[in-house]
Amino acid sequence: MTRTITGVAATLAVLMTSVAPAAADWRADFGTYNIGILSGENEADRLRRYSCLQELTTDTLGVPVELYPAADYAGVMQGLLAGQLHQAGLGASGYAGIYLQDPEAVEVVMTSANVDGSLGYYSVIITHADSGIESIEDMAGKSLAYADANSASGYLFPRAELRLAGIEDSYFGTVGFSGGHEQGVIAVLQGQYDAAATWSSLLGEASEGYSRGNIRRMVDNGLLNMDDIRFIWTSDLIPNGPTVLRKDLPAEARELVLDLFLNMKDRQPECYEATIGGEGGGFVEIGHEFYETAVRLREDEIANSR
Repeated sequence: MTRTITGVAATLAVLMTSVAPAAADWRADFGTYNIGILSGENEADRLRRYSCLQELTTDTLGVPVELYPAADYAGVMQGLLAGQLHQAGLGASGYAGIYLQDPEAVEVVMTSANVDGSLGYYSVIITHADSGIESIEDMAGKSLAYADANSASGYLFPRAELRLAGIEDSYFGTVGFSGGHEQGVIAVLQGQYDAAATWSSLLGEASEGYSRGNIRRMVDNGLLNMDDIRFIWTSDLIPNGPTVLRKDLPAEARELVLDLFLNMKDRQPECYEATIGGEGGGFVEIGHEFYETAVRLREDEIANSR
């Protein structure tokens, strides 16, 4: 009798397994997939550039996708930390700031390579071509605009390198934040600041604003003529910023996003160039270790501000 009951139980278990409903699709109660967009250019241009990415991601994931162009870098960082955003392209400093607050919030998955395959870019300080300022030494007592306190090329790296060279903020007459890279260059063009920190790949044609960067975007958008500015300082190479995903993202969603981005240059080249704001060598996978220098600099910045 015991053997019979055991056999029936085993048969019932097999039958129940065979008719059990499949695991629920993560899309059923996911809601919208939210992508954060850093400040740095005006909101209308940001939304225009990223509109194709919004459509591609919607088609790829099978859920509605919303774009969130934050007013400043901190808005995107806090959105990721709070779980309100699922994905964002960040600078090295912004990622470091998130990591130092919560190492388990986001995962670095990729970055964008340059046209030559390299994975870095430069902070540059620019002045108006007619200012008479030709070097950083000429900036004594002058006004300098940093882009954003959470920007790698617009604040963290140039400030650290200048300090190593013995140039503190007190060297300048006035130091402030413009609110973004585009805003800083415009402030220089309009005479509100003598110089501004921004970023460029410094690859390709100088007359076109180089291959990628804020300078290139502004030239493409008709906001800047290269004859109107002068480069007076260039940083060491800075790691290209990461694309990060929330670590609690469903595994299938993560893999679909990775496949979309890693193949975008070949499959959707026009959207790729719009998304990165210029020319590049495609997205490549990368990990946290690529940004350890930025994390150390960010830790030093926090320590020195206490």
